[in-house]
Amino acid sequence: MATDTTGAISAQPSTTLSPDILTHLLSPVEQELLAEYQLLSTNLATLASQISTLATSPTPELIDKLRELERKTAIVFTLLKASVYSIFLQQQLHQEYQRGPEEQI
Repeated sequence: MATDTTGAISAQPSTTLSPDILTHLLSPVEQELLAEYQLLSTNLATLASQISTLATSPTPELIDKLRELERKTAIVFTLLKASVYSIFLQQQLHQEYQRGPEEQI
């Protein structure tokens, strides 16, 4: 794998050898391994392309699920605020009750 000017690794080799030369230089196991690496490189390039497409244009299903999650999160946040308010109100009432009626204004 070669690196370009930005430092990124590219899937293209820096030098290309003809298949005839590779046949003579590599054992059958090495040739098979090389073929598997080439297939892996092609599959990873395809995967990267599809991920890039999904990242730039979200699907309607994803947007709908995110909206549903946003609604549920808003409901939970509202319930949490109400619970915290209720706790503070109960503490205030409890403190006022402990002081007695003569201390209240």
